[in-house]
Amino acid sequence: MQAFREAIVAGANGDELGAMALPESYRAAHVRRDEVEMFAGVDSAEKDPRKSLHVSEVPVPELAPDEAYLAVMASSINFNTVWTSIFEPLPTFGFLDRLGKESAWGARHALDHHVVGSDASGVVLRVGSAVRNWRPGDKVVVHCNYVDDQDPSAHDDSMLAANQRIWGFESNFGGLADLAVVKANQLMPKARHLSWEEAAINALCNSTAYRMLVSHNGAPMKQGDRVLVWGGSGGLGSYAVQHVMNGGGTPVAVVSSPDKVDLLHKFGVEAVIDRAAAGYRFWKDEHTQDESEWRRFGKDVRALVGAEPDIVFEHPGRQTMGASVFVCKRAGTIVTCAATSGYMIEYDNRHLWMKLKTIKGSHFANYREAWDANQLVCDGKVVPPLSALYPLDHVGDAAFQVHHNLHEGKIGVLCLAPEEGLGIDDPELRARVGEDRITLFRRHGA
Repeated sequence: MQAFREAIVAGANGDELGAMALPESYRAAHVRRDEVEMFAGVDSAEKDPRKSLHVSEVPVPELAPDEAYLAVMASSINFNTVWTSIFEPLPTFGFLDRLGKESAWGARHALDHHVVGSDASGVVLRVGSAVRNWRPGDKVVVHCNYVDDQDPSAHDDSMLAANQRIWGFESNFGGLADLAVVKANQLMPKARHLSWEEAAINALCNSTAYRMLVSHNGAPMKQGDRVLVWGGSGGLGSYAVQHVMNGGGTPVAVVSSPDKVDLLHKFGVEAVIDRAAAGYRFWKDEHTQDESEWRRFGKDVRALVGAEPDIVFEHPGRQTMGASVFVCKRAGTIVTCAATSGYMIEYDNRHLWMKLKTIKGSHFANYREAWDANQLVCDGKVVPPLSALYPLDHVGDAAFQVHHNLHEGKIGVLCLAPEEGLGIDDPELRARVGEDRITLFRRHGA
């Protein structure tokens, strides 16, 4: 892949890239089937992605007719990569084995190594015979909805498809590598004013937040809504607050330190709560929640924005769901996409049914939603919250940071890109959006 790196950096066109020979192997971050028990008996917090994520050469798989080979310039770390790396809640090789039983092309995925990563920016190198809209040389980003459109269940909302998967988590050949294999319907245009690493971090979290708050499949938000956003400076929350502000709503962001309060104030979010300073204790013990703490939290929200939130943007899960259901406005919506603090949630159902509230589940985004969310990035209306950058060889360190919530925004990973700052094709748009705004998270984390 070194030859492709040099050609892309030198500005090679699609014909030149298409004429270059593909290698037999490529560098990739992966976990190994024979190591799935390596953390047996170890507490989740002590499981170390630096021990399980390997970076070495793996074979290049055959290309299916509806797929493309992508030279990956940059990628990012998402929580699903952490889960794969610590083999929780279960090893992802089971996902690959089930995919392997579906078809001859699916069988390629059921290997003894799993190449991880659900984000990527890069350049198309080859396309399969059934690909119509993309060609070698196209600069793209990748969304992670991996779906077979031959199934009728995929044709209303592909997130409801019977065989819907997340690329790089429930499929192989993901984005934390020098080469990736993606379906053509995962590709989207790269934002021309962003660098490879700035463009690489957006698709998963931005699309997820878009579906939750903007799409009719989510809450959805309307002008004037107050939206409580847990983890407002994190990977999901930093996109959520942008969608709320863009849509004429008022975000109320909850963060965990004075530094994050300051960051969001600079980002334009006025209502921010430092939960660590407030010292909320929503759980008295492992089995008992404290309604008086829910009330105290709700009072703090009302003091900032004058009323209860119309929408709660929920993703921590067990730690916060009880408080989220309580503080949400009468007839409001709690929209949830994850459970990073635990899947087994508890809440007082009286506050749900008697006040006609709704809990809405949401999972990633369909192609239309991902494309529209990406267009907002391309137009400069959503900026990338890139806070840190690691080389691919140190992907374990990057995943460790996310595992322990030691980061703000998103952590990027340089793959083929030899250095940061490359790939910017529209400096005029970048100047209009504002260098300070685009790089705010990175400068704040420096």
